[in-house]
Amino acid sequence: MSSDSPSRVVTIVDYGGSNILSIARALRHCGAEVIFANTGLAIESAERLVLPGVGAFGNVQASLAAQDLIVPIRDYADCGRPFLGICVGMQLMMDYSEEFGRHPGLGLIPGGVKPIPGMGTDGEGHRIPHIGWQELSATKQGQSWPGTILDGMTRDDAVYFVHSFAAEPEDETHKLADCYYDG
Repeated sequence: MSSDSPSRVVTIVDYGGSNILSIARALRHCGAEVIFANTGLAIESAERLVLPGVGAFGNVQASLAAQDLIVPIRDYADCGRPFLGICVGMQLMMDYSEEFGRHPGLGLIPGGVKPIPGMGTDGEGHRIPHIGWQELSATKQGQSWPGTILDGMTRDDAVYFVHSFAAEPEDETHKLADCYYDG
């Protein structure tokens, strides 16, 4: 990277679990310099922050709490710099999760993480976890995604899902897209 190009440093929260090496590879592929952070100070000084997560919400939240990372992550989110949650990392932005009991989240987005219903709108049961490629639907009629993380995607593009729980924000303006699984 030349000295006159903008910084592309991305910090990934390392709480001792998750998919951080896969995320680091993807970010490097996109031209980012990756830093791992496992202290509050490292999180607070990040230019861009990614909170990854694989596994159960409560376990990830407990790991963050045990390492005193919850307050620094909340403070970082309040600063207005880019912040991305991936998988359980995104779910942790909510107030709570109902996965294996009720667990508090970071409280950045009002709402909760709830189980995907075991049947579609037709009353027929379907497989949980929801696994596979699924199209995204804009949350508002005619909405497009320029300037968002979905910039460049069309309504016909599909993304891959492996999940048993879904984030349900209280305010629809906190959503860019929905995914419909049997309605």
